[in-house]
Amino acid sequence: MVTEVKISRDISRPVERELWARAAGRCEFDGCNKVLYRSSVTNELVHTAQKAHIYAFSENGPRGRGPFKEDLNQLNDVSNLMLACHECHIKIDSTPERYPADLLIEWKNKHEERVEIVTGIASNKKSHVVMYGANIGQESSPLIFHDCVAAMFPDWYPANEQPVLLSMQSSLRDNSNAYWQAENAHLEEEFKSIIARYAKHDECKHFSVFALAPQPLLIKLGSLLTDKLDVETFQPHREPKGWRWQPPSNHIEFIVNEPDYKSAQPVLLLSLSDNVDHARVNSVMDQSASIWEVTIDSPHNDFLQSKYQLMLFRQVIRKLMVDIKNHHGSTTTLHIFPVMPVACCVEFGRARMPKADMDWIIYDHNPSQQKFTQSILISGDSNG
Repeated sequence: MVTEVKISRDISRPVERELWARAAGRCEFDGCNKVLYRSSVTNELVHTAQKAHIYAFSENGPRGRGPFKEDLNQLNDVSNLMLACHECHIKIDSTPERYPADLLIEWKNKHEERVEIVTGIASNKKSHVVMYGANIGQESSPLIFHDCVAAMFPDWYPANEQPVLLSMQSSLRDNSNAYWQAENAHLEEEFKSIIARYAKHDECKHFSVFALAPQPLLIKLGSLLTDKLDVETFQPHREPKGWRWQPPSNHIEFIVNEPDYKSAQPVLLLSLSDNVDHARVNSVMDQSASIWEVTIDSPHNDFLQSKYQLMLFRQVIRKLMVDIKNHHGSTTTLHIFPVMPVACCVEFGRARMPKADMDWIIYDHNPSQQKFTQSILISGDSNG
């Protein structure tokens, strides 16, 4: 005589509590993440969670009983349950061929791993997300908050639900003096009213910087931030696309080429994203120039991949600033021609010592004139 094995649909309280904890009270269907303990309309507390079986409780249910055919008591184990909203529960059970067990298990594991990582981040890992975009030529600079947050994770997470926006909505383009004046003034004002206030009064004093703007403005932003603030600067990448820093790659050597003749007007050429003919620099100088150059073996747009490479760049720049000042004097103006990645521009500005360094005149390639032109002056302790 075959004895029928009877199992109960009731989920034990310990299993239910563990499932809720693992899911953080949110739907585990990939892309849903709905909070299941309050109304999405009124925000009133209400229990909307359902405990969905991955392998079916019923003998002929969706996805079958899989590995639990021989041990039906394990069907109600937390490993076979997903916390789900009503809509997603109906969805996975009405079209099981589209939502097979291995896919649901993968989603459940990813969701629960993410919860564990996020809740395990120390409270001192908050960071203000600073987004600065300015028009570059004929293109605006779109920045997406969620892309920035994804790049920070899991080292940092946003201190607020909204980013710190330093951008100015303007129809001006970077081939006019009015553009540089307006952007420079706006950036200074926004920095004083937001960043400086956070740095002085807010509990969180770390800033994650995401910027897409003409290089002189990126340097200006860095000079406002200075190295006194706790800042991590991010770099946009083409491959893989996004802002996330990659693991340390092949060693990059930053090469400093000193001028043979050091008694002329000092110029610093940063040819990292592309090679720059020195004749282009000399053509816009009113007098002979002593060109100091920082470059790499094969300059190209995508060489900067890791935080380690950016650290090496900072070290080279700090030493070079001292060398140039020692040769030319602190009262001489330094003319700067930047052709380098976003993060290098910001960190170059942060390396500036406001009270000790020379005045800087930053140049930018003017597409309408097809040559470098002066854009921004950074002088003294005022960043004016």
